[in-house]
Amino acid sequence: MLNLTRLWCGASTPGDNLRYGEAPRGDGPPPQPRVHHRPVVVWNISRLCNLHCAHCYISATTVPDPAELDTETAFGVADQLASYSIPVLLLSGGEPMARPDILQVARHATAGGLRVGLSTNGTLLTTGVVKQLKKAGVAYVGISIDGPEAVNDKFRGSLGAFSQALAGIRNARAEGFRVSLRFTLTRYNHEYLGEVFDLVEREGIPRVCIYHLAYAGRGARISERADLSPEETRAAIDLCLERTEYLHQKGLDTEVLTVDNHSDAAYLALRLAKERPQQAEEVLPLLSLNGGNASGIGIGSIGPHGDVHADQFSHHRSFGSVVERPFSVIWEDTSHPIMAGLKAKPRPLEGRCAVCPALSLCNGNLRVRAETATGNMWAPDPACYLTDRELQTVGGVLRGI
Repeated sequence: MLNLTRLWCGASTPGDNLRYGEAPRGDGPPPQPRVHHRPVVVWNISRLCNLHCAHCYISATTVPDPAELDTETAFGVADQLASYSIPVLLLSGGEPMARPDILQVARHATAGGLRVGLSTNGTLLTTGVVKQLKKAGVAYVGISIDGPEAVNDKFRGSLGAFSQALAGIRNARAEGFRVSLRFTLTRYNHEYLGEVFDLVEREGIPRVCIYHLAYAGRGARISERADLSPEETRAAIDLCLERTEYLHQKGLDTEVLTVDNHSDAAYLALRLAKERPQQAEEVLPLLSLNGGNASGIGIGSIGPHGDVHADQFSHHRSFGSVVERPFSVIWEDTSHPIMAGLKAKPRPLEGRCAVCPALSLCNGNLRVRAETATGNMWAPDPACYLTDRELQTVGGVLRGI
């Protein structure tokens, strides 16, 4: 995640200690000895979902999977993660609220000392459910909306999804949750990005995450026709920066992040160097410390059956099952060449990425996107939108700090 509020506007937000090694603000995660010391774990606890989103990275289904971990086994997984001292556990899906025992699992995880977040489509967050989530100790809620009502409902395959998600946001806000709105950029909805920021401002939503399309699950099937061009991506990030500054200048406590295209870090460095050179001297070391893509390092995933993955988009490759070995043992095992490569410094990247002067800022970007597009895990990520000349400029700036 690239925190535009911190890096473009200089305002600290919760979670900065995980990303940049800075002291946490407010209700942020507890301090770690260093950036990516332990992974944030996205637990895709179920593939069951009540929607059918066009870009769903896990290809969620409308029927339960009998092979999903049962309640007692799920408790054991939470205990493993607590003993490993991960900073954050994000319960995701499918739709996690469609799992009947989700409140029990959340309650067990928080009782064991884990900081638990929820990633949901928001449609099932009634007033009563939100109160139960609060009692279970859930720390924050991320809710996905992909444009204005008609666009969102078509994208998510369900009439009424927007109004239900908005009600979920309002219910969660009323209960005191720090709510994050998630929006995924595609060719079908990027022109409505400004309207999404308007919604964030109007509703007083404290956090907005702008996701780039991951080529995984149903997202892989639509990637060729749905992903943005380099020019469209630039325009979207420029708008994010403009709106971040606008919200900051208005005195609104709104955190703006971009997610899953680590080329954003190089682009931010380029703009800072050109427009705000003094600020760049402070920000570029933070970007380098963060290091870009953290799949297999500072972000990991557990699938519905208990398989461990490098990130939430890489369910096609398992490094082992938490039913058979503890998560910590699987995570630190580099006998698999892919896990070894992800943890290597530098990674065994090929082509343009191998010689990129800005590699320290992006770490090769999202590997699953490169693998899906080319069949080669270590090939360049096609979503990098900077030219070779721009990357050389960023490299020169980095050498000067």
